[in-house]
Amino acid sequence: MIPRTQSVQGGPEARPFVACKALLDSEPNMPTTRFAIPLLLWSASMGAAELPNIVIVFADDMGFGDPRVYNPKSMVPTPHIDALANRGLRFTDAHSASSVCTPSRYGLLTGRYPWRSRLPTGIVNSWGGPVIDRDRLTLGKALQGKGYRTAAIGKWHLGWDWPVKQGGYLSDELSGVNVGPQYEAFGKRVDFDRPLRDGPVTRGFDYYFGDDVPNFPPYAFIENDRVLGEPSDRMPAQKGQRAGPMIRGWDLWAAQPTITARAVEWIEERTAEPGTPFFLYMPLLGPHTPIVPNAESRGQSEAGPYGDWVHQMDAILGKVIAALERTGAIKNTIVIFTSDNGSPARSGIGSFGGTGTVTELYSHVPNAPWRGLKADAWEAGHRVPLVIRWDGRIEPQSVTDQTVCLTDLFATFSEVVGFEMPEESGEDSFSLVPLMFGEGKFGRNAVVHHSLRGLFAIRKGSWKLILGNGSGGFSAPQGTILKPGEEGPMQLYLLSEDPHERRNLVSSRPDKAEELLAEFERLRSAGRSR
Repeated sequence: MIPRTQSVQGGPEARPFVACKALLDSEPNMPTTRFAIPLLLWSASMGAAELPNIVIVFADDMGFGDPRVYNPKSMVPTPHIDALANRGLRFTDAHSASSVCTPSRYGLLTGRYPWRSRLPTGIVNSWGGPVIDRDRLTLGKALQGKGYRTAAIGKWHLGWDWPVKQGGYLSDELSGVNVGPQYEAFGKRVDFDRPLRDGPVTRGFDYYFGDDVPNFPPYAFIENDRVLGEPSDRMPAQKGQRAGPMIRGWDLWAAQPTITARAVEWIEERTAEPGTPFFLYMPLLGPHTPIVPNAESRGQSEAGPYGDWVHQMDAILGKVIAALERTGAIKNTIVIFTSDNGSPARSGIGSFGGTGTVTELYSHVPNAPWRGLKADAWEAGHRVPLVIRWDGRIEPQSVTDQTVCLTDLFATFSEVVGFEMPEESGEDSFSLVPLMFGEGKFGRNAVVHHSLRGLFAIRKGSWKLILGNGSGGFSAPQGTILKPGEEGPMQLYLLSEDPHERRNLVSSRPDKAEELLAEFERLRSAGRSR
């Protein structure tokens, strides 16, 4: 077992900690089942002890074109994502709830568009407060109600209520979520000897372990509601890292291997609770910055440090699946791999963020074939890989081009597991079960997209309307960056004929633009999609 106050040492030339040799030696076996048991027949005979385990591996900033199963020209080997697709269902038109990280996580865990939340634009910055309201039903809370053991292991980035040395909490001083631009001044006031409030263990998870945000302070691991160790040192503002408190000897290269080992250990601990289903939400630290591939991953791609970092994320998926195979849990586990948004295409060369893009330096296009980057309303900002495996239930090597959103996972598990969705929960979630099993009609009519700067777009069928310029700030050369709240001319695209969003049809098809705008206004004012 990993000591709870000990990090794994793993500088750039070190081998990462491995919980057991089997993590390196074992590979998932190909399933022999090539049929899907209809859900209604299966659930009718399902006892409480047969509820499926659920594992969500949630990459950070992995583009649609990073995995080779999505982009044969990818310069990065991704054998485990590819194998997962070979054993399950691959979505080619899946979208994150936002084109940036905090709101995308909110959408996945609540089934609600994040622009309806208390953080309608942007992300939770350093020392920011909780985005998910205390009374909001989350996926974790719903599954706890069905007897699941739940854990979030990895990057949280949905805010905490930080205690301050003078007594009380930062939220007592805030009118919103974020503290403002003076991050470091607030960090100096945090009392690390007191428990944190309103984190994962109050939002549906029995257990949490992770590095809250890898490029934000505090540079330390958090377990449940406690920071492990005393962050008595200071990380300078360099290499993509924000200045702030850091525990002595903090090792950027060791953070993800430590988190991975803890997740594998948690899966193995579940063998002590036979008959108790579990839910593991595993938000990865990469391929977001800092781009810190370990020794085993370096040189494994043809796309430099970024490609090696993507390859390491793929290897983590492989270790998780190997643990499920080794424990036998895979026989009744739904495994999901996806990403929180598109890639910003940083190279990792010259600094932890990178000088030059990975496309310029290595001819690797992480968001291929879509236009734009992370944070954009363009397709590349929010179109993400999504693969679901459930042996014996989902047909292997299945593919769907249905337009879906990651908010839909909430309603999906409501139907699969049988938890109720009250009227004030999962407002923008539609069950993927008809797509998983090829039965019935998928209920979603349209998807609302949202950029870093709050720019909306709506997708209905092959038509997409952007209510302004498509750039969210990362892809400035592709369009004028708008000021917050500013809207440029609307843009209308027919993706079936113009997937690269180059021919604006708003002038030639004003009727379609008006139709989509009216649909967007209806969904926004209604407060819900379903």
